[in-house]
Amino acid sequence: MEESAPLHPEPSLMENISHQPEPSALENTSHHLEPSTMEERHSCFNNLKLFLAALSFAIFAEALSGSYLKSAITQMERRFNIPSSLIGIIDGSFEIGNLLVIAFVSYFGAKFHRPKLIATGMILMATGTFIIALPHFIMGRYEYESAVKPLHNSTSIVSLCSMEPYDKQIPEFMDMSTPLPKLDCENTGESFLWIFVFLGNVLRGIGETPIVPLGVSYLDDHAKQENFAFYLGCMYTFGLLGPIFGFVLGSFCARLFVDIGFVRSDSLTITPKDTRWVGAWWLGVLLVGVISILAAIPICFFPKTMPIEGEGKRGLSRSTKRSREGDHGGSDHTLHQTSKFSALAKDFLPSVKSLICNPIYFLLLLQSILQMNSMIGMITFKPKFIEQQYGRTASRANLLVGIVNVPPVAIGIFCGGFVMKKFKIDVIGATKFCIGTSVFSWMFLILFFTMGCQNSSVAGLTASYVGITESSREGHSLFSQCNAGCMCSRTQWEPVCAANGMTYVSPCLAGCKTSNGTGVNMEFHNCSCISQLTAVNSSTILGQCPRAEDCNKIFPYFLAVTVLESFTFSLGTMAEFEILMRSVDPELKPLAIGIYSLIIRMLAGIPAPIYFGAMIDTTCLKWGTNRCGGRGACRMYDTDAFRYIYLGVAAGTGVICFALVIPFYMQVKKRFALKDKKALDNEHTELAIMNEDNNRTDCDLSMNAIDHEQ
Repeated sequence: MEESAPLHPEPSLMENISHQPEPSALENTSHHLEPSTMEERHSCFNNLKLFLAALSFAIFAEALSGSYLKSAITQMERRFNIPSSLIGIIDGSFEIGNLLVIAFVSYFGAKFHRPKLIATGMILMATGTFIIALPHFIMGRYEYESAVKPLHNSTSIVSLCSMEPYDKQIPEFMDMSTPLPKLDCENTGESFLWIFVFLGNVLRGIGETPIVPLGVSYLDDHAKQENFAFYLGCMYTFGLLGPIFGFVLGSFCARLFVDIGFVRSDSLTITPKDTRWVGAWWLGVLLVGVISILAAIPICFFPKTMPIEGEGKRGLSRSTKRSREGDHGGSDHTLHQTSKFSALAKDFLPSVKSLICNPIYFLLLLQSILQMNSMIGMITFKPKFIEQQYGRTASRANLLVGIVNVPPVAIGIFCGGFVMKKFKIDVIGATKFCIGTSVFSWMFLILFFTMGCQNSSVAGLTASYVGITESSREGHSLFSQCNAGCMCSRTQWEPVCAANGMTYVSPCLAGCKTSNGTGVNMEFHNCSCISQLTAVNSSTILGQCPRAEDCNKIFPYFLAVTVLESFTFSLGTMAEFEILMRSVDPELKPLAIGIYSLIIRMLAGIPAPIYFGAMIDTTCLKWGTNRCGGRGACRMYDTDAFRYIYLGVAAGTGVICFALVIPFYMQVKKRFALKDKKALDNEHTELAIMNEDNNRTDCDLSMNAIDHEQ
């Protein structure tokens, strides 16, 4: 901590002030006053552009980490065998960690060594990601539920149509002294290992907090005023690459089996298209953790302060100058600071009340809460929606989200800012622009309702055993006359596809009695449930039947509308920010932005993934089972119900937003139209006064000329 300057200068210092000092004395005095050491001033890290590059890399690493974990949600849901509502809580835990320290960091962070605080945050983020990956190394090998269990040293299988009870079909080499599910449940705590992911994500949220506010304030203190906006644009532009790389990395890891290197691929009976497939989610988590550490290393070496850009090595940062001006008063400055903090604390609640009572700010905040609920919920479960609705693999879905969703958002934000600057749009015009983009975005969202695919025909779930019928979530049973003589399990999920396009939940429920082949090439024959429909081929193969050709034709249109919807949604972002900044008093702008961010995180960032996940769970047709025999991750959804709920919640929040548009626009027009009218009247008054003064001046000059002639 720096010491305050003494009340009375020492004699030697007075002598230096009263006489012209030698150059060496000047250097010594300057060195005494400078907070940084000579090593810091001559360090290669005492460079603002280098700090900008390091901060941009840190923001890239933070965005990469967050987007990758979004892409890995489906994989973790299947690995931990948990429902979507619980995975939504895990996703929202990042915002919980952020909220725990955001007030402390925002208020006290600037008083400490900001680069080191940012580096510490990056290390915490890396630690959090490593904790998230930890369960993979504790849980052991992934054993997906399957009705196909190979016998010891044999290629034949059990769990086909048999008169023996299902629990007696377990291979002889397995110990049956205790029921298998109960044994696993008692001896392992794997059912609760998702808590590590929750805690790791909280730690990530804590570590992310200081990066942007302290990094931006550090740039502002040391950059030329005319360069600050450009630096900020460069930083965020580079940071936008993070989500793209994050989803691409998620796509790559989802193609690899979770136990890659330890399980032979030819022994697997599932493919990436199967809903039991779990990709190597932990591999990407470790990678983004390493990148976070690499991003933290260079930031550690930057000084607490550096000269303002363009003012040479002797220049002081703005924060240091302000500190020096205050320190000149010694203990008086300390009393002044104490009284200042006391006044700030005293004025805090009235300032918050002033913001909440500002109708424009309040209505804008309500609309933003609704819009962000829609956006966060949709982006969290968009890969799952693409998987279930259009039959794409998790790898393909993540890749499409990364290259189709993210770039239009970045382009939309840039174009919105360009339009605002090019046409010099005022606040009323910005309000109209925001409303227009919101309406178009909502209309594109409505188009998604017409681009759905029908449910797959699954016997006992969406169709009857006697033939393909209209999809229904109720009224069908997994058991029928064709498999009445088979002792099948209703909980197992091992889908097989028949030549007629019908999918059966397991070979046993299809009435299959023989099989050949191994791994994903396994085939099942003499299936009684298929022979009652067709006499040509009564065989099946592993895996669900592919979607209808119509679904493949619809998918490109879905991607095209996704691009347009993402672009128009983000196009009004800068206009909304302009309204926010212009609608509050200048001295309340920092507080307005802080409260805005805080409430968005609390009322959108945390709850949206939770209730979106809970509502998606209600559309599940077939639940998996965990080791304890309880409900695990969903294996199949009702695609129609999924689409209506997923899109309906987002469209519903849009309708509520439109209900707030009219009072919001009226308030903006009432305030700024009146303000512009007053400004115009003042301008006319000033012009009239200037004309009157000019007339008087001309009159006086004329009189002086006459007097001079006389």
